[in-house]
Amino acid sequence: MRYKCPYLLNDNTNLMGPWDHAVAWISEDWTPRAIALGLTHFAHVVSSESFAALSAEAMYTSIGTSFQMRIFGSRTEARHWLRDAQQAAKVLA
Repeated sequence: MRYKCPYLLNDNTNLMGPWDHAVAWISEDWTPRAIALGLTHFAHVVSSESFAALSAEAMYTSIGTSFQMRIFGSRTEARHWLRDAQQAAKVLA
């Protein structure tokens, strides 16, 4: 493996409507590959549209404790959380 990606911000603020059909793939296919690449913190920014937010909650539930995941309403909040996680990791190292 050439590069690791421990921190990821996924911005879905422009995604409208449900995407439940993708949750199984995310859980069963994407998540193991992301972990293999070193993912430890996943910040997911959701649309304020309710169906998209429900799909994000379903994804959160299906991923479980594979890595730390939080759902945010803004990129700013998500970036702050990821920066705090990076700083905490530096202190522990």
